[in-house]
Amino acid sequence: MFDPVIKIKDLVKEFKSIRALSGVSLEVFRGEIFAYLGPNGSGKTTTIRILSGLSRATGGQAWLNGFSVEEEALNAKRQSGLVPQALNLDQELTVFENLEIHRRLFALGSEKRQRIDELLDYIDLLDRRNSLVRELSGGMKRRLMMARALLHEPAILFLDEPTVGLDPGIRRQIWALIKQVQQDGVTVFLTTHYIEEAEFLADRVAFLDHGQIVALDKPQVLVDSLGEWALDQISDGRVESLYFATRETASTKAASLTNPYTIRRVNLEDVFLRMTGKKLK
Repeated sequence: MFDPVIKIKDLVKEFKSIRALSGVSLEVFRGEIFAYLGPNGSGKTTTIRILSGLSRATGGQAWLNGFSVEEEALNAKRQSGLVPQALNLDQELTVFENLEIHRRLFALGSEKRQRIDELLDYIDLLDRRNSLVRELSGGMKRRLMMARALLHEPAILFLDEPTVGLDPGIRRQIWALIKQVQQDGVTVFLTTHYIEEAEFLADRVAFLDHGQIVALDKPQVLVDSLGEWALDQISDGRVESLYFATRETASTKAASLTNPYTIRRVNLEDVFLRMTGKKLK
């Protein structure tokens, strides 16, 4: 678990006058699910684009499974599979044909055709093998993109907002698939701004704000740094949150309030809000 399969050191990315990443450094260990959290524009997708070879860093270094992303680009690229936010499947081809094209692009031998059906069975789409992609639901398309990313048997799977736009039931199906991918030995690096997604899936999380990591640890460790219970009260037209170690102490404080209030469990968004003054969504 403590064998780093992703290493990033002082990563910088600039777009003219905009600095999207400002010296990001981190390690992701083999076999873990690592969640990269931050609001839109914080640099999450930029990081994945650099690691997957779609963009070049302005400065710093990164390695995938020991291969330099910049100096050994082809070998590094083969270490990972990418599921981007956009559904970039050919809608007029069948499920099988989309995977077959990917097999040829990666110059995988004809014996790997069997792996296509194995993956379709793995993602529960074998019965839709000959269906046109445009006939699939949004959740099915996401699963198909994951199968495509896993076809060349990468050590790392990058998921950029893997459940964006999906309803809660379908999102949980994707979560189950991500957990299964991890159990099969693949390291998963995912970006998300869904707090519950990170809390359910991730072994560790990093908070990204303005291109910098402001916190990195296990979800429960970050939550415990604030307390287990939150007391939200309306004060001067704004929600003010106070944090407590126990529900009893939160209730004691609430008894002295005259404003409306709610007592709830602390979550990762509370931690991010306390550190940055902003919400993730």
